[in-house]
This record gives sequence, C-alpha cells and structure tokens, in this order.
Amino acid sequence: MECVFCKIVAGEMPSHKIYEDDKVVAFLDINPVNPGHTLIAPKVHYDNVLDTPDDILQHMIVVIKKITPAILKGVGSESCNIEINNGAIAGQIIMHNHWHIMPRFKDDGHRLLFEGEPYKEGEAEKIAGKIKENIT
Repeated sequence: MECVFCKIVAGEMPSHKIYEDDKVVAFLDINPVNPGHTLIAPKVHYDNVLDTPDDILQHMIVVIKKITPAILKGVGSESCNIEINNGAIAGQIIMHNHWHIMPRFKDDGHRLLFEGEPYKEGEAEKIAGKIKENIT
C-alpha cells in the first residue's frame, strides 16, 4: 500500500495545507481531536522519528514553532498538545514521520494524554542504569 502522506506531498490526494516549504508540509488532520488539529510531515518518506535525519527533525521543530501561534490564533485557543507517535504500539497509524499540533480548549472533553504512577523503591535507579548502558 502506498503512503497516504507521500500522496499528499505529491499532490495526488487532496488536503487542506496550511504550510509548505522545500522540506515539510503541514495540513489539517482529517479526523481532528479539535478544530485546527494539524499534521506536519517531511516531504521525503521516513517511517518514524528515529529514521529521520537530524537536519529534517530540526527543521520540523522550527516550522512547528512558526505555525503553532497561527493555528492557535486561527481557532481561538491558548494552548495545544504537540505530539509524535513513534511506532504502531505508540499509536502511529500512518508510517510516515509526522507531528501533531492539537489545539486545546477549556472543557473540550479530552483528558491528559497519559496518567503515570511513581516508580517502586529502587526501580528508577535500575531502569536509569539500563538506559545509560545503551546510549551510544
């Protein structure tokens, strides 16, 4: 199956683009969490954030910072979630790297994305050690 986002980049599928340059495209999500929910994706296909070159990731962050105030002003919001789902288990549906900019509204009915629990005694130290051992 061909990548839906690659088709949007190529102009083969309709979208409501709000921003485009030589490296990225930003367009409205077709199933928005709230009005103005925008996706930003690189024009070159990379499956996820870990496959994407650093210069493209850096550019994506700069563009997110540029367009987010316009999105919020355009829909009358003061806050947003900026999120990336990396891999199917984490909720990534389209396997083309993309970030979500989701405007939030008071009493919009959406809870916080995650609710955690504290580590058990000594558990954080063990996990931190295992992570440090694997940083290259």
